[in-house]
Amino acid sequence: MTGRGLTAQVQGRAVLIGNPTALTESGIAANPDLLQRAAELAATGATPVHLAVDGRHVATFALADPIRPEAIQTVADLHRMGLKTAMISGDTQATADAVGRRIGIDHIQGGVLPQGKLAAIRDFGAGTVFVGDGINDALALAAAETGIAIGTGTDIAIESAEVVLVGGDPSGVTRAIRLSRAVMRNIRQNLFWAFGYNVALIPVAMGALVPFGGPQLSPMLGAGAMALSSVFVVTNALRLRTAG
Repeated sequence: MTGRGLTAQVQGRAVLIGNPTALTESGIAANPDLLQRAAELAATGATPVHLAVDGRHVATFALADPIRPEAIQTVADLHRMGLKTAMISGDTQATADAVGRRIGIDHIQGGVLPQGKLAAIRDFGAGTVFVGDGINDALALAAAETGIAIGTGTDIAIESAEVVLVGGDPSGVTRAIRLSRAVMRNIRQNLFWAFGYNVALIPVAMGALVPFGGPQLSPMLGAGAMALSSVFVVTNALRLRTAG
């Protein structure tokens, strides 16, 4: 059940495992004590999971991924770059809040299904960069202006993104953004100097200034000057090797 959980037949018994919505939609009455325990687990940053057997809510347990040490630094770096951060998670709001606060996320939204992530991306508008690694992230990765997939994520997430990071280090997000900014800055610089160079020297090469006592440029020197322009542009582009 997308965004809710799984159902199965195990040794002749009906088994359901998932979130509270899965219980509700299957007509299973939730155990209040287990729901209270789930809320306590969610407050610690774990994801509570409920188990029902033959239509009876029998257990609650929790799954938790340790926060990568690089994640906190990555969010801090993004803030220093003037960017706002948001977490859109399928986990409960309490779990998302607990994790998001420790990392330093600006906007935290929990309990979101795949279609909800897509709607959130559209609400954020143009210029949104979405980073994800799971099956439920595929729609948002494809819809965002720039989708960045973690290299250790699922195949469908990797196929849906425009940028794929090598490995699972989230700090690659800041490097990708710095590199993209450097590329655009480099393109603008090259266009400026190339246009300026040609606007200044083409009339000289044509002899347009000769009637006014200006200099004259031989075809050989003109060809050399054009080659120098190309060398300048390529050399400036090679500086990108140190960007990011």
